[in-house]
Amino acid sequence: MSEIVNRRDLDFLLYEFLDLEALCRSPRYDAYDRVAVDEILNAAQVIAEDKFLSFAAKLDATEPLFEGGKAICIPEVKEALDAYAEAGFFAAGFDEDIGGLQMPNVLCLAMNGMFSCANHSVFGYSMLTTAAANMLDAFGSDEQKSVYLPPMLEGRWFGTMCLSEPQAGSSLSDIRTRAKPRADGSYSISGTKMWISGGEQEISENIVHMVLAKIAGGPEGVKGISLFIVPKYRVNADGLPAEKNNIALAGLNHKMGQRGITNTLLNFGEGGETQGFLVGEQHQGLRYMFHMMNEARIAVGHGAAVLGLAGYLYSLDYAQHRLQGRHPQDKDPSSPQVPIVEHADIKRMLLTQKAYVEGALALVLYCAYLLDRQKTSDDVEAQKQLGLLLEILTPIAKSWPSEYCLEANKLAIQILGGYGYARDYPVERFYRDNRLNPIHEGSHGIQGIDLLGRKVRIQDGAALKILAGKIKETIAEACESEFADEAGVLGSALEELTRTTRTVLACNDIALRLANATLYLDATGHIVIAWMWLKQALAVPRKIAGTHSDSAFYSGKHAATRFFFRYELPKVFPNLKIVASLDDTALNITPKEFIG
Repeated sequence: MSEIVNRRDLDFLLYEFLDLEALCRSPRYDAYDRVAVDEILNAAQVIAEDKFLSFAAKLDATEPLFEGGKAICIPEVKEALDAYAEAGFFAAGFDEDIGGLQMPNVLCLAMNGMFSCANHSVFGYSMLTTAAANMLDAFGSDEQKSVYLPPMLEGRWFGTMCLSEPQAGSSLSDIRTRAKPRADGSYSISGTKMWISGGEQEISENIVHMVLAKIAGGPEGVKGISLFIVPKYRVNADGLPAEKNNIALAGLNHKMGQRGITNTLLNFGEGGETQGFLVGEQHQGLRYMFHMMNEARIAVGHGAAVLGLAGYLYSLDYAQHRLQGRHPQDKDPSSPQVPIVEHADIKRMLLTQKAYVEGALALVLYCAYLLDRQKTSDDVEAQKQLGLLLEILTPIAKSWPSEYCLEANKLAIQILGGYGYARDYPVERFYRDNRLNPIHEGSHGIQGIDLLGRKVRIQDGAALKILAGKIKETIAEACESEFADEAGVLGSALEELTRTTRTVLACNDIALRLANATLYLDATGHIVIAWMWLKQALAVPRKIAGTHSDSAFYSGKHAATRFFFRYELPKVFPNLKIVASLDDTALNITPKEFIG
């Protein structure tokens, strides 16, 4: 059994749950068929296991060093990323006309999941680079694209996103980084950025920082934010890195997890002028950055899911081989011990992990599939509908896996017991690496505010109506199957969500309306994951008993579906009851009341 992927489940998600083969018959993706897809996944698995997984524990114990103003990483990091670049994977999802492989997004995500699972820190460099390149491709000028995209797609130059600042955090309206126009049309950038992953490493030939800053005289708050390309090294006329661009590495942040990727405090304009180049129009930076962040948010949710998968696969293998105790009815101390997987509570914890992890993987791959369908559709109205569905699913796809696949990692530690708490085993590292995912790219609470404060209100509730319609389609299909009872419960949960949403949106007090947004997010996420499980259950062939070679796999899908509906979905109702009551307990407690 691989430590980084369940290929049978991945095949199920790509070909039975989703219809990748039909997608590959579209003109956009007709260079890919099942044979080509399998070859890509096979190659990715080999590189991920040989070049990424092989030093994951060493990298965790040997985080980057701050020496002479530089961030120094162990050499295996560059070797791994060079292998990834040589395979062409930096360019995988980009269009052929700019040097990409034009691979379906859902296949890119599935492929990259193996790298993210094998060595989450190292994969972060790739994820940030492709996200920055996508944003540049969407909004950059032709000249900017010709200079920066080729080396980024070749994996020679890496990218970052520079949003946060020490005094601002997630409150981007309070950023202080400034951009002053220069005579040549570029800008002089000055200020400080904090929590910049991938910043100022010595691995790549250059770094393309995508920096949010304010131009003097612009609107106040977020409306005055612009986006700039700020390279680590200035680029000369022949497209090669030249002199340094006066970006100073002020220090490295020492993190609980994801220790292998540099996380930096950067000063722009220290020791000389830092040159930046405006992307698109002035004061549109936040809109452009959200293009990158929406992609990154789905990637974060996927990263959380595959880290949950890593813990699940490891603890499952451990439980099958660890002998301890006997069945409750066996009181003979001289009888053989049984593998702990035979104990009911271990099965419960494994089944919980399976329900969380495979449900989350289904959701993030479904989101990538929606993006592919949007790109292959010629129907403008269908494109809009798919876009609205993606809008409302994005905060859920980021946040639900981040919360509940972290919980899966906790259960993996519990299964190993004391060994799980020791550094000799990787499950504690998976937990530490995953703990960042509910925080970055918009914290869990911010995703709740985004969902309840904005996404469910888009176009007078159009996005929520589309989502509810899709869920009802699955419910109707399930009513004709052995999962009719589950369909009924999901229908009740959806009705409760609809009623709660109407009640909350009718409240004119914004603070009160959003006071329990996180509970709303969790409840909506559980409904969506229940939908994903019901769709998976319906994708299982009707006859799976007897000698069917995949009978155990398919039976496991049915068991996980029933488990989620019986153990998890009922949690939706008390949460929505609190939200609908507009409870103000958390809102109105004063700071003094916490201690007195």
